[in-house]
Amino acid sequence: MRRTRREEDGPITYVLIHGAGDVAWYWHLVSSELRGRGHEVVAVDLPCEDESAGWFRYADTVGDAIGDRRGLVVVAQSLGGFTAPIVCARRRAELLVLVAGMIPRPGESANEYWKNTGYAKARGDVDDADPIAVFYHDVPRHLAQQAQARGRKQAEAIADEPWPLDGWPTVPVRFLLCRDDRLFPAEWLRQVVRDRLHIVPDEIDSGHCPALARPEELADRLEVFRLEAERARSGRAMTGRDTVR
Repeated sequence: MRRTRREEDGPITYVLIHGAGDVAWYWHLVSSELRGRGHEVVAVDLPCEDESAGWFRYADTVGDAIGDRRGLVVVAQSLGGFTAPIVCARRRAELLVLVAGMIPRPGESANEYWKNTGYAKARGDVDDADPIAVFYHDVPRHLAQQAQARGRKQAEAIADEPWPLDGWPTVPVRFLLCRDDRLFPAEWLRQVVRDRLHIVPDEIDSGHCPALARPEELADRLEVFRLEAERARSGRAMTGRDTVR
């Protein structure tokens, strides 16, 4: 009898990577949901306040937290999209999920990303003066206030550092777009996903931070993506096809 992936590799580990100026706490509700479903969870604080830390240091921080765990599902929020593919290039991952994530190209900095994707025109005149209105407008007020209080200063130097990979890692990718996102307009992001990943994004009725606004639904989506990737991988193995994108 053919053994399943879990029997071979142990439990699933969700690796959760936060966005700019954020903390691992951002994922705490989703982490609880996933642990309640029998999975391990790794969520780390990236060195985002350190002006000397570059993309490899960010990926090192995640890799150190993963340790020798296997069966990895890597999930990245927003700017975490620059770090997650580096992690997947170093460690065998079952799946990469970008949640309202940035999708870098080789040699492209985060600052160049905005110009290259036409972000300014798509964003329009949205006022950044009220972070709760931009990031947490659909998050319960007490959680929004906690998130704002826990936020950290994002170092500026890394935004000018070119993304270091030569290409996208060979890992299945899913993208979850937030329809009510006031930071990343949905129509703009749909086009970026099509242009850069050549896939149609999945969508959720949420603002930029679904891990706080809709944690149970987000955990449900992650589980669906994982199971679909596992079924696809099993199908490819049975037919002799390649097991990577």
